[in-house]
Amino acid sequence: MKYLNTIRFGCVLVLLMAVAPAPGSAQTRVFISVDMEGIGGVGTSAMTSSSGKDYALGRQLMTDEVNTVVEAILAHGPAEILVNDSHGDMRNLLHTQLDPSVEYIQGNIKPLGMVQGLDASFDAVIFLGYHARAGTEGGFLAHTGSGSVKGLWLNGTEVGEGGLNAFFAASLGVPVILATGDRVFTEQIQEILPGVTTVAVKEAVGAQVAQLVHPEVVRERLRAGTDAALAGLADARHREVSGPVTVRMRFATTTRADILQAIPGMTRVDGVTVEIETENMDRAYRVIRLMYKYVSW
Repeated sequence: MKYLNTIRFGCVLVLLMAVAPAPGSAQTRVFISVDMEGIGGVGTSAMTSSSGKDYALGRQLMTDEVNTVVEAILAHGPAEILVNDSHGDMRNLLHTQLDPSVEYIQGNIKPLGMVQGLDASFDAVIFLGYHARAGTEGGFLAHTGSGSVKGLWLNGTEVGEGGLNAFFAASLGVPVILATGDRVFTEQIQEILPGVTTVAVKEAVGAQVAQLVHPEVVRERLRAGTDAALAGLADARHREVSGPVTVRMRFATTTRADILQAIPGMTRVDGVTVEIETENMDRAYRVIRLMYKYVSW
């Protein structure tokens, strides 16, 4: 009996060793922020709104793109993946269809919005479905945060949502390795992050119209882009962002700028533009989100 128990113990040990991660095979931690305007196959503003025509299709396309990238990540080895829904009410992804291995943040009442959940423990950041900044010619559904924002600058650099989120990731020391969206977005993010892998999934015909390719073509591009991004992960670099961050924001009306004077340290640049110096990027992000989302008249 003792001999049989020894054999059983040995078999269990072999099985455990077979399924346990090998020494040194730590999982790569990847943060994915997914917006909707820059998803391939989304060609009208109605597809990005819960009350719009073909919104259900937009949700499906969005979910499929996330799963495509997740599949490509996992093909490279073990990974922990956190997906943050970053569009509108941030309840767009069909999360019951997401790869079971990912975790998902849903809902928009969160202080860090599109980067909620991102911290210095991650190895890489991916932006999916992003769009160009407010006021961009040739950008599909271009905006920054909301329609009330007409311009945003960090330490003198004009940024859109992609640039803002890239600054935040950089302040944590985490590189953005892949950014996808319409062609103009990919050009703008390259200005902020030279050398980052980008995938253009469509091209604007005008602010409200896009020239599309088939979703299968988009997914092939995303797989190739993800493979290239991960292949270069060891050499990925990020911007240097440390110390105080000066935030300047321009609005559509003077009323919002009036109200924002109630925030300690806020100064008026002109009728529609305000500026504030914050101690770091975390504080800057929270103030920016407060200014455009939670303050109104």
